This record gives sequence, structure tokens and C-alpha cells, in this order.
Amino acid sequence: MAMTRLVVTSTEDVTPSLRRIWFHSDDLSALAGFDDQSDRYVKLVFPKAGVELPEGLSMRELRIALAPEDLPVVRTYTAPILDITGGIMAIDFVVHGDHGVAGPWARSATAGSILYADGIGGGYRPDPSADAHLIAGDDCAVPAIGAALAALPAEAEGQVFILVESAADEPPMPAPHGVKVTFLHRTAGQSLARAIREWPWPHGRVQAFVHGEAKDVMHGVRPYLLKDRALPLADTSISGYWRHGRTEEGFRQWKSDLAAAEGNN
Repeated sequence: MAMTRLVVTSTEDVTPSLRRIWFHSDDLSALAGFDDQSDRYVKLVFPKAGVELPEGLSMRELRIALAPEDLPVVRTYTAPILDITGGIMAIDFVVHGDHGVAGPWARSATAGSILYADGIGGGYRPDPSADAHLIAGDDCAVPAIGAALAALPAEAEGQVFILVESAADEPPMPAPHGVKVTFLHRTAGQSLARAIREWPWPHGRVQAFVHGEAKDVMHGVRPYLLKDRALPLADTSISGYWRHGRTEEGFRQWKSDLAAAEGNN
């Protein structure tokens, strides 16, 4: 299936480090199928500088048509705002200087800029029957956290932890009255793992969604929730979105190596 062509219509800065890009497409049908998932994500395709991507091709066809050094870079992003019928999509990008691929692109994007999407996925939505919800993540998880909070029933109870750089980087995060939102700051040395371990554990069934920097989440949080708190896998969505010092390609290899190591234990 051909990649979906996206045209930037406008941009806005949610916080100094979080930029929202609004897109329009004549046909978003290829991105349908995960409307009920609050963590739905798309694969965004960033062309290399000076390389124009042929129209109407799939990623598989691009790998045949282009030399390896000209192949685009693919990055995974949550798509919290997606209107298939209206052809509208919005993506929030964390922007930190000139590092990476997606952040610098988002910082310089203007109306008329072109990007491509290749496929969609997802796997989590808050269960209204849970007694309490633990929702946590860093900057990269803010869009998914916001979508999860919007999907919660008004009577929901729980705790949200969001790790950002500083108080200036705290995005608006409306939540049901019974769900407390706590911001943590890297500049103060705070971490998701420490905050979650110190959280007074509630009674009843807890559903957990924890996504962020892989080492903090997979080594600091995951064992605590699955072993110490004995949460069933069906009630958890725990994953690293990124890894310090690694590109997404290197991060995929890190995750693969971790899964293999855990499978051998």
C-alpha cells in the first residue's frame, strides 16, 4: 500500500519543548482501524536531505527504487488527533535543539511542508472497570497520556506522573476529578521509577500505562509492577519509547536484545 501523503496546514507550540503540527491529507483511509486505541501511533517517514521521494510508492517499493543511502528515516509517533473522514491529523513533537531527525524537522516545518506516513498501530485504552489507573510517561508520552485521560470516565480514580524538563515544559493536562496529575522535573533529578515506587498503592484492580525512556521504564518500573505488585500482563501497557544515546534504529536493536535476554531467563 502506498504511503499516505501529509501536508502541514499549521503549527503551534504547546510548551517550549513540545510543538504540535497539524496535517491534512486527501486520503487517510490507510491509517484507519485503531480509532478506539488511545495510544494509536503512526510511522512517519522523513526523506533524506536532497532526496525527493517518488509519489505513490510503498516503503517496500522505495527500498527497491532507492539506493540504501537515500532511503528515508522512519520514526514512530502517537497520533492523538486523527479524523479519517475530515482528512485531519495532529502530531506532537518533542523539540530539543538540533538533535535527532523528527524534532529539527518539526521545528522548521511550515504550512505546505510535506511528510509521509506508513501504517498505524496501537494496543491500549483505559478500562473503565478498573478500580484505579496508573498512567505515567515522559515528554514523548504526553500525547498518549492526554488521549488516555480524555478516554477515562468522569468517575475514574488514579494517578498520573509526567516527567518533563522543568516547570516551563508542563503541558495542559485536564483529567477527571479523581485522577491526580503530578509533574516531575529532570532539572530536579526526579524520575518516573522513583515516583511510582513511592506512590501509595491503592486497593482493588489497577490498570497501568507507563511509557518513556527505556531504561527508566523497562528496568526501573516494569519489574516493580509485574513482580512486586503482581499486576497481570493484561492490565499493563509498559514500554520504552526511546533510549538515551540511541537512534530509533539502535533502540529497536536494544529492545530486541532485551527481549532475547528475558526469554533466556
